[in-house]
Amino acid sequence: MRILLDTNVWVAGIASRGLCHDLVRHAITLHEKERACLLVCTTVEREILRILTEKIALSPDGLRKATTILHRLEFVADGDWQTPSDFPDPDDVPIIGAALGAGADLFVTGDKALLALSEFEGLPIRSPRDAYIALRGL
Repeated sequence: MRILLDTNVWVAGIASRGLCHDLVRHAITLHEKERACLLVCTTVEREILRILTEKIALSPDGLRKATTILHRLEFVADGDWQTPSDFPDPDDVPIIGAALGAGADLFVTGDKALLALSEFEGLPIRSPRDAYIALRGL
């Protein structure tokens, strides 16, 4: 299973305890055991590091650890595709495009507008809770 986690899931998973933290840890474990492939694109990596630095003020050691984790994942290109005019947020276009271009089986986000779609061009869009429940079955 190929999985792309949205920025908000990563930030919550790195910066706090709770469901997203458990989801991120479990997804990384599945990736390391080659039971799933965790994807990250340039836009998501850039957003994660910016938010952790500017908004969360994560320590330099914490940033190094986050960067190390991200660099163990499969990097995929940001997407470049014809966006429908009714797409909820233009800022999400490269991320959804990356997931589609990389053949992701699952996109996980806390973004309510994206979750309202439930799927996009065959790509399932799930909440962290729904993803965690599904991944626990792997």
